[in-house]
Amino acid sequence: MQIFSSMKTTHWGRRPSGLSQGARWSAFALAFAFIFVLARLLAPNVFLYAFAPMFSFGNTLSVSVDGIFAGFSDARILAAKSAKLEGDNAALSLENRTLTEKVKDLATLLGSGSKEPASILAGVLARPPVAAYDTFILSVGTNAGVTEGMEAFGPGSVPLGVVSSVTTDFSRITLFSAPGVSTAAWIGASRTPVTLLGAGAGTYTVSVPRDVGIAVGDTVFLPGPGAIPVGTVVHVGGEASDPLATLFIHPVINPFSITWVSLRNVGSALKEPS
Repeated sequence: MQIFSSMKTTHWGRRPSGLSQGARWSAFALAFAFIFVLARLLAPNVFLYAFAPMFSFGNTLSVSVDGIFAGFSDARILAAKSAKLEGDNAALSLENRTLTEKVKDLATLLGSGSKEPASILAGVLARPPVAAYDTFILSVGTNAGVTEGMEAFGPGSVPLGVVSSVTTDFSRITLFSAPGVSTAAWIGASRTPVTLLGAGAGTYTVSVPRDVGIAVGDTVFLPGPGAIPVGTVVHVGGEASDPLATLFIHPVINPFSITWVSLRNVGSALKEPS
């Protein structure tokens, strides 16, 4: 009987009294929303003051981010400007080197003395093998006062040749060393008069009586402002029994290295050999 009595008083599946957890959260959210709306209606500026620091932080963060990206943009602009300045500096450096070399060439050409009033400076635009054999193409013509027959001088006033043709803006000189060209000259300390024959590439040959006593190393002179050295005897050809000796002469200036010449009207004339 006691067992049955206990079974009657036991309640299976009984739920605890009160609201569930979900209901409590819903009620809390509803209350918070009610308070938020009420506070917004009664004191609308409270939220503005409350969230102002957050707004300020957001603006600061936005400005900082914009500044970072702007910094990237500025860096690209500065890099482009730097590259341009480097290119300009390289161009100016090259121009300065060109002008420096020009000054050196002109100083060597003119020497320490005063320039002849009738002299015309001319840059060499082309030389062998670009130009014809033993000819120079110059950067000046009749516009600069160049006339056919003017004599060309290199560094140290060394005679080189004569203007053989001229146009308005350009001129051509035929070197004394051109094949077939003959030029009056002197050889040795005794100034033995000879006639030089052009052999090409700045070289000459000449035939002289063997008993004159010309030897290797003797200097060859051409007329200019005085007697100007133009070459050196490098070989004496022919047999000892021959009455004439053939002299082979190398120039004192390599014609392939000349960049500037001075033109003067000395009254000589040389036509291009046929």
